[in-house]
Amino acid sequence: MKKEAAPHLEIISSQTDKALTVMLAGATGLIGSHCLDYLLAHPKVKKVIAPTRRTLSNTSKKLRNVLVDFDRLDEYEELYHCDAIICCIGTTIRQAGSKAAFKQVDLQYCLDIAELGRTHEAKSFYMVSAMGADPNSLFFYSRVKGELERHLIQLEYDYLSIYRPSLLLGEREEHRFAESVGNKLAGVVNPFLTGGMAAYKAIDAATVAKAMANECTAIGSPSSPHPQVNIYTHNKIVTLAQNPDRILKEN
Repeated sequence: MKKEAAPHLEIISSQTDKALTVMLAGATGLIGSHCLDYLLAHPKVKKVIAPTRRTLSNTSKKLRNVLVDFDRLDEYEELYHCDAIICCIGTTIRQAGSKAAFKQVDLQYCLDIAELGRTHEAKSFYMVSAMGADPNSLFFYSRVKGELERHLIQLEYDYLSIYRPSLLLGEREEHRFAESVGNKLAGVVNPFLTGGMAAYKAIDAATVAKAMANECTAIGSPSSPHPQVNIYTHNKIVTLAQNPDRILKEN
C-alpha cells in the first residue's frame, strides 16, 4: 500500500503542546504493556484510557482503566473521548481457538475501535500490524492483517500509522513455541538481514512500543484536510524509538 502525501507539518506541530488523552487498546499484551508504561511516564500525556477485560495493576492517576466486553464496544462511549488511539490488540489462532475467533479479535475488534474513534474525537490512529500484511495473501494471518490495514486507510484518519514488525522479542505471559525458538536465533540471524531483508529482523516489543509512544506524543492531535498514512518496518521503527524527529521530518 502506497504512502500518502504528507499534510502540512505546521498544522500538526501547532497541536503538539496540547496535553493529550490517549486511548490504548491491548494494554495487557506484549507491546501494549510497554506502551502503557511509556505513555503514563510522558509529561505530554494527561490521561490514558485503557479498555481491558481484566483490571490492570498499574495505579497511576493518569490511567483510566475501563473493563469492557469487546463484543459490545459501541456501549462504552467514554473510551472514544480522546485525541489519539494506539491499538496493540492481537492474538494467535491457537490462543483464539479457531480462525473465526482469531479474525474477530485481530480484525473486528481493532476495526470497531477505529470506526468508533473516527466518529468521535480521535484524530490519529496507531496500529500494530505484521510483516507480510496483504489482503490478497495466500496466508490467512497475513490476509487478515492486510484486510484490517485496508479498512483503516479507508476511514481517512487525519494521521494513520501502521507498524509492521517481524518476529517480536520479549517475555509473554503465555508461551509461544515458535517465538521462543525465534528469540534464541534472532541474535545469530539478525546481523545477516541487510538491505531489503532488514524488515524481517526480529525486534524487541519494547522498541515497537517506544516508537509508537514517541510518534503519538510528537504528533499530538493533528488536523489536516489531507489524510496521511505511514507504514513502518524494522529500521524506521527503531529510528522512531531512538530519534523520532528524524522520521517525522521525512514524513
